[in-house]
Amino acid sequence: MIPTIKDVAAHAGFSIATVSRAINAPHTVNPLTLEKIRRSIDTLNFRPSPLGRQLRGERTRLIGVVLPTLANPVFAECLQGIDDLAAAHGYRLMLMTTQYDADRERHAIETLRAQRVEGLILTVADADTHPLLDELDRDGLLYVLMHNDTVRRPAVSVDNRLAAFDGVRMLIAHGHRRILMLAGTLAASDRARLRHLGYAQAMQEAGLTAAPALEIDFNANELAPAVLAHLTTGPHRPTALFCSNDLLAMVVMRGLHRARLQVPNDMSILGFDGLAMGELLSPPLASICAPNREIGSAAWHRLIARIDRTVPDTSLALTLPHTLRTGATIAAISHTSETPRTTA
Repeated sequence: MIPTIKDVAAHAGFSIATVSRAINAPHTVNPLTLEKIRRSIDTLNFRPSPLGRQLRGERTRLIGVVLPTLANPVFAECLQGIDDLAAAHGYRLMLMTTQYDADRERHAIETLRAQRVEGLILTVADADTHPLLDELDRDGLLYVLMHNDTVRRPAVSVDNRLAAFDGVRMLIAHGHRRILMLAGTLAASDRARLRHLGYAQAMQEAGLTAAPALEIDFNANELAPAVLAHLTTGPHRPTALFCSNDLLAMVVMRGLHRARLQVPNDMSILGFDGLAMGELLSPPLASICAPNREIGSAAWHRLIARIDRTVPDTSLALTLPHTLRTGATIAAISHTSETPRTTA
């Protein structure tokens, strides 16, 4: 027979109301009482029913997490920062991914709302002009964004424009003048758009021509032949590439290797994210580093502070510092020898 909360109360010698508070609001229960009730719960192997809590209108202690993908380790690192804290504080996570698709974003948010999550942690395509976030604001469901660099919404991120500016200036300081930025579809990532603005600002301040970003498939594991030819042939091809994330930089390095170009002797590469696996490559990847795990942890703390009303909404925008990892995929180039070697 499945034990009930009434059985736990009888075993522990307390009222059903006290047992309920021990389960749903343990911070309100005397520690000795709480310990006795927990021992009874363990002895009887009692498991509170989440559905029962929802039907009674009690707190679900569910937090929804919406990410574009887990194929890019940057989001897995953020999720780890959230999961560690959720487990420590007695919350459960419900995760959904969107593959950078607006319809899937809507489906994910509506699904999580139906599960009566107490709040959401999200990364969306465009934070500033997102109708679903406007709906959440109107309906009062609390959320915090990760990596979306915006002052209009509660968010935790790095300053994407400044970070890209600093990274491209590093390439320029190594003598590079023909620098091209590679990104996924800019319409699917406000982060990539801000990073391109930082790239353009660095180029313009150095008196150089900023090119439009070369947009490629977010999910591709190989560079398309036309893209690879654009990067590797002709006397005016780029000498350095700024990739909008580390995963893309790794795909580019693989393509260049197959085209018989050496990194960094023939082409310098700079990524963005600071993934730990980038340091395991040969050569180790130079990258603009975001504190991804800390972004996840900070988003958790901000969301719980909003739920517990311990912080005013006006102070919820948080920008964490970025750093530059020099790596070995960047080589200095002299102006007199800037004409690159082309493939055979």
